[in-house]
Amino acid sequence: QVQLVESGGGSVQAGDSLRLSCRSSRRILGSYAMGWFRQAPWKEREFVAAIRWNDGTTRYVDSVKGRLIISRAYTENTAYLQMNSLKPEDTAVYYCAAARPMLDVPATADEYTYWGQGTQVTVSS
Repeated sequence: QVQLVESGGGSVQAGDSLRLSCRSSRRILGSYAMGWFRQAPWKEREFVAAIRWNDGTTRYVDSVKGRLIISRAYTENTAYLQMNSLKPEDTAVYYCAAARPMLDVPATADEYTYWGQGTQVTVSS
């Protein structure tokens, strides 16, 4: 079993930055992908970004390209989401997740097996 723990959320103003962290309780296999999702009240869980662990291939939802950057600390079993130029519409609970090996970097929630508990990000205008 893999346990994921997010941290780094908080309340900021539009234009500010945050860095979210997601640490795995176990070594992340190279064939896995780590992803970030977010869920705002009364909204479905939305894919944000993901990274393939072994080669660092990334994938983003169009709305965050250029502002949010996913990365990994390979030896620390930790994924990050650097969030720049934050907007009020970024307000949500952010979840990290791990996906078992797939051909492509997965971008849908049902492709991910392990989930963290989430961390709140609130962006005010």
